[in-house]
Amino acid sequence: MTDPATDQSTSAAHPAEASVDPELRGRALDGILLLLPRVLKRELPDVTENACLFDEVGLTSAATLELILELEDHLDVQIDVEGIDQDDLQSVGTLAGFVAGHVIAED
Repeated sequence: MTDPATDQSTSAAHPAEASVDPELRGRALDGILLLLPRVLKRELPDVTENACLFDEVGLTSAATLELILELEDHLDVQIDVEGIDQDDLQSVGTLAGFVAGHVIAED
C-alpha cells in the first residue's frame, strides 16, 4: 500500500490540484475563455480547454499577468501566484486548475 502523501505519481504538477473545487474551476475556465480576447485585443475563434496558451493562443508574459488580474476581478477572488510555473500555463485548463487551487481565502 502506498502513502498518498509521499506518492508523487498520482499528483501531476501541484498537490493542491487534488483539492480543487470543480465549481470554481469551471467558473475560472469560463472566465479565462471570456477574458482572453479582451486581454489579447483580438478575436479568438474556437479556443478550447486544451488550447496551449502560448503556442496556440499567443499569450505573452505581460498578457498572462493582465489575464490573471482581470480574472481576479471577474471571479471576485485573490489568486496566490507565488507558486505558478510553466506547467500551470500549458493550457487554458491547466491555468483554470491552478486558479481554482490557489485562491486566497478572505479573513
